[in-house]
Amino acid sequence: MKGHLLFTLVLSFVLLQSLGAEAAFRVIDADTISDGRITYRLNGIDAPEMGQACSSQTGKKWKCGEAATSYLAAKLKSASIRCEGSSQDRYGRTIATCFADGKDIGESLVASGLAWSFRRYDMVYAQTEDTARAAKLGIWAGNNMPPWEFRAAKWAVGEQKAPDGCPIKGNISKNGKIYHAPWSPWYGRTKVSPSKGERWFCNEAEALAAGWRAPAWQ
Repeated sequence: MKGHLLFTLVLSFVLLQSLGAEAAFRVIDADTISDGRITYRLNGIDAPEMGQACSSQTGKKWKCGEAATSYLAAKLKSASIRCEGSSQDRYGRTIATCFADGKDIGESLVASGLAWSFRRYDMVYAQTEDTARAAKLGIWAGNNMPPWEFRAAKWAVGEQKAPDGCPIKGNISKNGKIYHAPWSPWYGRTKVSPSKGERWFCNEAEALAAGWRAPAWQ
């Protein structure tokens, strides 16, 4: 028990120290960032996927996934970043609350109407979301599908078309081994050539275990 407690304390210390002004960050998607060593999944939010479009109050479509991702990138630029978190999800990402110059990044995304409060896992931003919804900001200006439903819908279609019902495409390019889930904006134009060592995966955990990585926005 003491050994486990010591490990937890050491891990928490490392995670708190791992993000700072000296680290260079890249945006994976609108709720995931990486410092090159650790991939952080922002706690309490679920942002639109890169390939996801939303409707405005007038019904006009806008690229909410790109908007949320660009917003996150702007928040990280030239800012001092600090993340607090010690747990990991099934994909090996560290679940964390991250701050840019002391301001909660996840809360900022939700407050701007660029992300949903992920209430099924954490209610921390529920009130912030209620305020953004009442003001009809961003995603709340129209009747829009939350990202978890968007992913499920894309998965169902991809599963029907893919070999053995495994819809994730494992591609190999000059950028390395990259996998594309059905909601990836590059999914439609990605081909799988088994002769080149490319393959299909049944889930993201399987792709990661085999050495593939998710595509990064930047």
